[in-house]
Amino acid sequence: MENTAELLHSMPLFHGFSTEKLKELIERSELKVFNPKDVIIKFGQPGTFLGVMCAGEAEAVVAGQMGEQRRLGLIKPGDVLGEMSLLTGEPTCADVVALTKCEILIIHHDLVSNFLFTNPDTVKTMARTLSERLRVRQQDKEEQSRVLDAWHSIPDPYGLRLTTATSEKILVLNCGSSSLKFSYFDTALETNNIEGIVEKIGLADSLIISKSGKGKIIKELGSIDHSKALESIIDLLTDKHSGVLKDLNELTVVGHRVVHGGEKYSKPVVIDDEVVREIEKNCSLAPLHNPSNLMAIWESTKLMPKIPQVAVFDTGFHQRMPVHAYMYGLPYEFYEKDRFRRYGFHGISHNYVALKAAEYLKRDFKELKIITCHLGSGASIAAIDHGQSIDTTMGLTPLEGLIMGTRCGDIDPSIIMYLMRDKNLSVDEIDNILNRKSGLKGLSGISSDFREIEEQASSGNSRAVITVHVFGYRIRKYIGAYVAALGGLDALIFTGGIGENSAWVRGLACQGLSYMGIQVSEILNTTVPAGAGKIADISEEHSAVKILVVPTDEGRMIARESIYALGLHHINESISEQKQKTIPIEVSAHHVHLSREDVNALFGASYELTHRSDLSQPGQYACNETVNLIGPKGRVEKVRVLGPARKQSQVEISVTEEFKLGVKAPIRASGDIAGSPGLTLEGKDSSHLAEGVICAARHIHMSPEEALSFGLRDRDIVMIRVEGERKLVFGDVLVRVHPDFRLAMHIDTDEANAAKIKTGMQGHLVGIQERR
Repeated sequence: MENTAELLHSMPLFHGFSTEKLKELIERSELKVFNPKDVIIKFGQPGTFLGVMCAGEAEAVVAGQMGEQRRLGLIKPGDVLGEMSLLTGEPTCADVVALTKCEILIIHHDLVSNFLFTNPDTVKTMARTLSERLRVRQQDKEEQSRVLDAWHSIPDPYGLRLTTATSEKILVLNCGSSSLKFSYFDTALETNNIEGIVEKIGLADSLIISKSGKGKIIKELGSIDHSKALESIIDLLTDKHSGVLKDLNELTVVGHRVVHGGEKYSKPVVIDDEVVREIEKNCSLAPLHNPSNLMAIWESTKLMPKIPQVAVFDTGFHQRMPVHAYMYGLPYEFYEKDRFRRYGFHGISHNYVALKAAEYLKRDFKELKIITCHLGSGASIAAIDHGQSIDTTMGLTPLEGLIMGTRCGDIDPSIIMYLMRDKNLSVDEIDNILNRKSGLKGLSGISSDFREIEEQASSGNSRAVITVHVFGYRIRKYIGAYVAALGGLDALIFTGGIGENSAWVRGLACQGLSYMGIQVSEILNTTVPAGAGKIADISEEHSAVKILVVPTDEGRMIARESIYALGLHHINESISEQKQKTIPIEVSAHHVHLSREDVNALFGASYELTHRSDLSQPGQYACNETVNLIGPKGRVEKVRVLGPARKQSQVEISVTEEFKLGVKAPIRASGDIAGSPGLTLEGKDSSHLAEGVICAARHIHMSPEEALSFGLRDRDIVMIRVEGERKLVFGDVLVRVHPDFRLAMHIDTDEANAAKIKTGMQGHLVGIQERR
């Protein structure tokens, strides 16, 4: 330890630490030995640690165009490795390979955040390194290309394989009124993974069924309640002979599927008393599910009081839908008082299969337009743009949308009045018809099991044939509607019991949509093996849209979300313990960025924009020039042009100006204009933009040093509290980090007016909502 402490003391990175602090750091870190030719860090590996070379030599290498190894640099004692990936969240852009026997001090990411980044001298040193590397990259196209290749080479880009830096053991619970499904995941040893169910809770013949690498277990339990059901799962996991845990305290986290999170929760959360109260509030919106989910939370907390519990909401993925997608055409007071709106369900599954598709396609999830069709006894479709659900077929309850096993889906509401007035049916009787006697079962008169209906249809049963065609048509109709809502499509996904196993339904759903770029291969579609458990591409070779069959795995997704939520919880605890630093707020009025081509078109060939005043961000300035914006409905006069000229023209407006112009602009980060509406710009002459009109996402500019001092990374999504006459917390604030940036949070005029905020007021970091 003494030699290692002396080495660290000689390094600028650790100058601000006392000998005692360095010894503490070494004790809490890991000294690892690597032999010659060992790969220390692999290309595309996410940054999980900061390494200090204590002894030996290694090299950073990349593959050349002909496959040859090319050295980028040597790493010697006293050098640091893995810092760029750790600081930016980017994957490693080179292989780091030992040349001789190496001893490396591995400082894991949580220790870096909670120990190193609390020291101002360390932050400055790291920030200088980061700034220098980012400036070099700006001029180095080869390195920029390597970064993109590294992103595409990440083996587990979205954490769905549950790849973790340290061993994690996760228990997932999905509690129903008479059953308790469970999954156990060991991220270090997949052969220990278990899934199962306790069935017939409350009846005389309750039993537990589980499957694992060791085989299948079925055990009769007699008459038990939910508490005893959970105890039976714990007994299974801790069994001396066949169990996977010696002690319950080995568990990292318990993840709970909670059906309804209301408007408050769009992400998984660590459960505390406030979260429990919110789940209770939403019991009226999910009376068949939330009470059972709560029961599992209470019992789990009682039996495992030391283990963090996380709620993962089935509605959560849909809670960033735009207002125009979730509002009903009812008197507004029903929304204000009763929160009547579209919530959507199956969010865990929709999110999972969309991420799996992005991984399969080697595309950035947030760049894709995706439609996901979860087709089972419950069925729903979601439209996903920029990683967010923008619409979904289920509504206030799971009754709306597609025809389902026993649910009617979309109907004319007048039918309910008719049943009450003319048939003298009670509310409970109508509820029973719509939820339990309709759908596939009611239409076919056969069963709610689609396999039986499909078999009967193949045998010529006319009602079965009608049922299959009605089911397929409703799916196709929503796919078409959602292509329109998305403004295009990259991938169409089928999942769920029917979606994964019925070639007939998939074919009907895609029939006649070739003009939208959706072309399914009859051969590939009909040869997908039932229950294969793998992604299948059923697109025609030249189909513009990828059509994929993606098996869903909600248990795995809940485990992933639980690890993610717990990690953010720890980071936010660390942020809350820091000395509060403020962020200056600037109100950004509408403005225009012009390309060189549009400058020439509007003001004349070779025209140069003229400087009026500097902006807060270095190198950015307001110009003397203004333009008029002309939309389908109206115009906005004298909008300031900002310089210098950019690669693409972009118009940033407020929601109020959307109405004035007659356009619907998406909320986007600056530069992200694909698929946005266009308009006409009017200067001395005019120029039409095919796209480029956005409402700018609220964001914070930070230098690397400022970001590190806050414990933030580029593209983190954070919450900012603003004190003032109308105290509030802004969510969904995008962090942008660059060496040329200066600390400032930008909001638009609508946001500022609503909250009575003026330029110069200060914001406080509350926590991180989302991290890549």
